[in-house]
Amino acid sequence: MEVDLHVHTNYSDGTESPDEVTAKAKAMGLGAIAITDHDTLEGIEPAITAGRQHNLEIIPGIELGSQYQGQDVHILGYLVDAQHRELLARLSSIRSDRELRMENMVKKLQDLGFPVNLDRVRAIAGIGSLGRPHLAAAMVETGRVKTMSEAFELYIGHGRPAYVPRARLTPAEAIHLIRACGGVAVLAHPGLLSDQAPLEELIDELIKAGIAGLEAHHPAHDRELAGYYERLARRKGLIATGGSDYHGPERYAESRLGLVAVPYGVIEALKAKRACAS
Repeated sequence: MEVDLHVHTNYSDGTESPDEVTAKAKAMGLGAIAITDHDTLEGIEPAITAGRQHNLEIIPGIELGSQYQGQDVHILGYLVDAQHRELLARLSSIRSDRELRMENMVKKLQDLGFPVNLDRVRAIAGIGSLGRPHLAAAMVETGRVKTMSEAFELYIGHGRPAYVPRARLTPAEAIHLIRACGGVAVLAHPGLLSDQAPLEELIDELIKAGIAGLEAHHPAHDRELAGYYERLARRKGLIATGGSDYHGPERYAESRLGLVAVPYGVIEALKAKRACAS
């Protein structure tokens, strides 16, 4: 039985509801999925409710953004307590930072002549926490860029004229938050790190902070790279996880739901790690 441990919904920057994602996963024959929305837990309860209806196991999770030596590092948290006060308080602060960042990016785009406004970006985001994909979609609507990729490449990607950095946790802080609410922390998609050179140094630092796994299998990793990460995880005593990083059919065609899946035994290993840490 295979499982997809990296799935996003419209509670962050995905395009499908928890019910839609859950129904699709069940129809595909997946044994379980992990809901790992960016910096929010709001989609967990709807997903668990949908999971009961569709007879599909839902692993409560989250994907936290952090920064290490100038590069973005994403930390996945599995089996988290979605009602944990410390984590919810920190996520509320992160959401406020996202709002302020979006206001500043919209202002920069307006100064560049883009007829884009914050209300429209919020409308596109809907119930989801504001992110650059929502801004990119609003930019496409103006006709000034043809695709969301073009919006990132020319205007809102790192170092581009309308880019605004946002406050970031350190990886150790992200791991602490996940562990504090009973979760198991995993380094997400290492193949997307901007600098592969210090990867082992980073992993050693994360192990000291309490990381338990490495996302070896991801659409950005070819077979050779996934094999390397599997061996690296084994050598470091980490759980090798994997998932599709699904955001919906309208985004990232290379990351279809279930495209990257791992055996159910990975969930069992995560649960065992959680039990040992309790």
